[in-house]
Amino acid sequence: MNLALIENMPKLPYAVEEAVNRLRINISFLGSDIRKIMLVSTMPDEGKSFVTMQLWRQMAETGTTSVLLDADLRKSVMKDKYQIKREDGKGIWGTSHYLANNIPLDEVVLHTKIAGGDILPNTNNVVNPSLLLESKKFEVLVNSLANYYRYVFIDAPPLNLVSDGERIGSLCDGAVLVVRGDKTPKGMVKNSVQQLERAGCPLLGVVLNRVEGARSGYYYKKYGGSYYGGKQYGEQYYGQV
Repeated sequence: MNLALIENMPKLPYAVEEAVNRLRINISFLGSDIRKIMLVSTMPDEGKSFVTMQLWRQMAETGTTSVLLDADLRKSVMKDKYQIKREDGKGIWGTSHYLANNIPLDEVVLHTKIAGGDILPNTNNVVNPSLLLESKKFEVLVNSLANYYRYVFIDAPPLNLVSDGERIGSLCDGAVLVVRGDKTPKGMVKNSVQQLERAGCPLLGVVLNRVEGARSGYYYKKYGGSYYGGKQYGEQYYGQV
């Protein structure tokens, strides 16, 4: 069995843990048809990979089978940031390795010590992964994972930089957009929403992250609409972390 150790999973402050918990609960309300969920941001450094990792962790810890697919093939930092290693000391075949080579899926997906929580990190960044993401093999990968797990959480590159996110979104049941509070321009957020619409990927909600001056580091607005700068952008609102 390919068992992965996640050696740098810090304990979150109560307020942040609770914010992620509310995000998890609201996603579970979306219904059984929502299985493949892309988490994406407009720009780099908005906390998108952090939200993906913590949401996947909490969902798996509650007993819901979940897999985290690292599809940021250009600039992934997940393996190094969270110090993901195989327990047996062998090297990790990541997402780009799988897409570019003839490797069985069960050899690249890693089990973790969280029951029901598996992960496929990207361990080898590539300059131009478009051919890999546009391949039939990537589509089959996403759909195969969705047939086995209740949720597939896909960490995607920022929408404002490359077109990878649109391609990934076209294969998903919906997207959660991570927005950095008081940092991301409203115009760029609107453009990201339009990109998701072009891809045929419903916007499930917005996570407002790194909110300055909010009590305990986060706050909640009224559930039922997500707002950024006073304008509504999503059908559902999950919370800020």
